[in-house]
Amino acid sequence: MAKYKIAWLPGDGIGVDVMDAAKIVLDKLHFDAEYIHGDIGWEFWSKEGNPLPDRTVTLLKNTDCALFGAITSLPKQEAEAALVPALQGKGLVYASPIVRMRQEFDLRTNLRPCKAYPGNPLNYKEGIDIVVFRENTEDLYSGVEFFPLPDEVRSVITKHNKKMARFDKHPADEIAISLRINTKTGCRNIITDAFEFAKKTGRKSVTVVEKPNVIRETSGLMVRTAREVAKKYPDIQLWETNIDAMCMWLVKNPNDYSVLVTSNMFGDIISDLAAQLVGGLGFASSGNIGDNYAVFEPTHGSAPKYAGQNKVNPIATFLSAVLMLDWLGETSMATRLENAIAAVIKEGKVRTYDMGGKSTTTDVANAVASKL
Repeated sequence: MAKYKIAWLPGDGIGVDVMDAAKIVLDKLHFDAEYIHGDIGWEFWSKEGNPLPDRTVTLLKNTDCALFGAITSLPKQEAEAALVPALQGKGLVYASPIVRMRQEFDLRTNLRPCKAYPGNPLNYKEGIDIVVFRENTEDLYSGVEFFPLPDEVRSVITKHNKKMARFDKHPADEIAISLRINTKTGCRNIITDAFEFAKKTGRKSVTVVEKPNVIRETSGLMVRTAREVAKKYPDIQLWETNIDAMCMWLVKNPNDYSVLVTSNMFGDIISDLAAQLVGGLGFASSGNIGDNYAVFEPTHGSAPKYAGQNKVNPIATFLSAVLMLDWLGETSMATRLENAIAAVIKEGKVRTYDMGGKSTTTDVANAVASKL
């Protein structure tokens, strides 16, 4: 019997391509795992009205962790139009499967390393090594939204905050509200994870990235909590910056920063910016990590126009596998795989189109496997 059970979630589009490539690399590593396929993504939304079927949730509960490729997501109206005729008009609303997995399994920490590997022609600057800690279950991703605005919701908000009165002239069907919900527990957990990581890896600073000068309550809670947590780590500096300024400083002085910690929406934005500094989403891995389960994924989308063409960069998926191996305690395998990836990047002989080359997805997989 295999040592690990891994939920294998290719998803849509290029998710299938990059996961096939990851299998080549993991097999060469002799990773002792049983890969159990899970249905997820646009096909199942269109045919069943559920992009994360209950059978897949059950599968996840019976595995050690999951490796996930990519999925297609579209706005509300487009998603409904994609349903088979028998399901249209039934009130079904598309919900992101990855967001649901994060919330249902309390995968509260989103870990996104952004590292400039030597030899990558797409590096903004050499030596960049930033790790973003993004709170993963709260904030604007909580899913508490209203449209049209119910009268009782408008009444309650107006009662407790007079600033709502300026919207009185707008009818209910012209107002949409999304609630930004941050809890003290959520803030404390993600900030503690960031400081613990900095302590473990010998990093000297943690930067909390928010907007408390305008979003006073939710961002304010994050910053105040960061100051409390930082007192337990006297050897690590706490830096504070606003999200807009952080975007500017990352472009200007990316080497100044080491660990960034922030809330869900800001984390989504800032981690993509950080990823571009080290080559783009083709190099952007992530781990959705909870106390008892984790889902690892590249952060790029499904890129349907490239699906099945065997041309996209699979390195983000390989680096996600590195995170998976490390989380499972297979640190030696994780190190070997990362070193092999770094060697292929440094040699520069095998490069996909985004790196200015003509190599296929499989070519990259075979090159990395050869280094193992």
